[in-house]
Amino acid sequence: MKKKLFAAAALVVTGVLALGGCAGGGGDAGGDIVVGSVNTKSGPATFPEASQAAAAVFDAFNEAGGLDGRKIDYKSLDDKGDPASATAAARELVGSDEAVALVGSASLIECELNAKYYEQEGILSIPGIGVDTGCFDSKNISPANVGPFNDMTLTLLYGSEVLKLKDICVLLEIAGSTRPTYQAAIDKWTEISGQKPKYVDDTVPYGASDYTPYIVKARAAGCKALAINPVEPDAIGQVKAANAQGWDDVTWLYLTSVYSENFAKAVDDAGAGIYVPAEFYPFTEENDINKEWRDLMTKNDIPLTAFSQGGFLAAKHFIAVLKEMKGDITRETVTKALRDMKPIENPMIGTPYSFGVDNTAGWPIELKSGTHAWEKIADDWFRIPEN
Repeated sequence: MKKKLFAAAALVVTGVLALGGCAGGGGDAGGDIVVGSVNTKSGPATFPEASQAAAAVFDAFNEAGGLDGRKIDYKSLDDKGDPASATAAARELVGSDEAVALVGSASLIECELNAKYYEQEGILSIPGIGVDTGCFDSKNISPANVGPFNDMTLTLLYGSEVLKLKDICVLLEIAGSTRPTYQAAIDKWTEISGQKPKYVDDTVPYGASDYTPYIVKARAAGCKALAINPVEPDAIGQVKAANAQGWDDVTWLYLTSVYSENFAKAVDDAGAGIYVPAEFYPFTEENDINKEWRDLMTKNDIPLTAFSQGGFLAAKHFIAVLKEMKGDITRETVTKALRDMKPIENPMIGTPYSFGVDNTAGWPIELKSGTHAWEKIADDWFRIPEN
């Protein structure tokens, strides 16, 4: 079914490219500055907080006077996790609305589908949360977050190098064509650690009603730790399935996608511990590092999650570049400014943000059984070693 959906999306893209040509200038010298985002807000795996957080940042910027009186007109569209909707949303924002950039997007599939279109139209995208492969291999897309692939390498490395775990297994929920990229992330771990997964299951579905069969197979394979890439509801189901089987000595190596207060509240038995390399400074820490983000999210009733951190930072990065620009604000000038930008340092991220440069740092956190609270378990960022 997925193959048919992506084939249909490819036909949509081909037809639009053939008929559309290049979009307009993407802005003018004096009106509102149109910025867009494509998001999976509905469907089996959703990421609504990123664009909500970006919108809150832009609203605050506008209330403070904008850019010399010019306001940001932020348009956030839902792709529903559907390929045809994702391609249509991009064309509405880029072609019809003439956005100067895309900022704060968080979609299960849109980067891969729209990357070539963005390149054709000369527009850049700063997703709040990059999810699919296209977010990390296009010269026109540069997410604010580490991303699930480097996150997978980080969580595996933490398990093998810090926790000294053996018999680590990998369970994967695959969307689109992400399987080879996850394999590359696993291979990078193997290259650094010398370990290989004891067992790999890449058939784990998004939004399953029961994860018991996958947990039972992993336990039977002799797994002592599980590295998995689910969204929060799926992770809750996986942990509860292990609880029901009495598997109380398994170590969970998850990604930032499960790092939420809701997940912590839902889990009573965390086995031998649930570990995550948080892509941003742990949001459960109340201090000056998170204060601006936390205050803004609380004011706007936006969930305090890593996803909202990503959207917040994407918008802040964009505004920082915008403020440094001189002259007209158009798609062309914004594109040039982002490509030429100086790295932006922020204590919420472990790698200074610069368009086109990957973030490869996560902050280790743990959820222990019975605590219902995440705990920061390191004094600094944990990084993928450079080659």
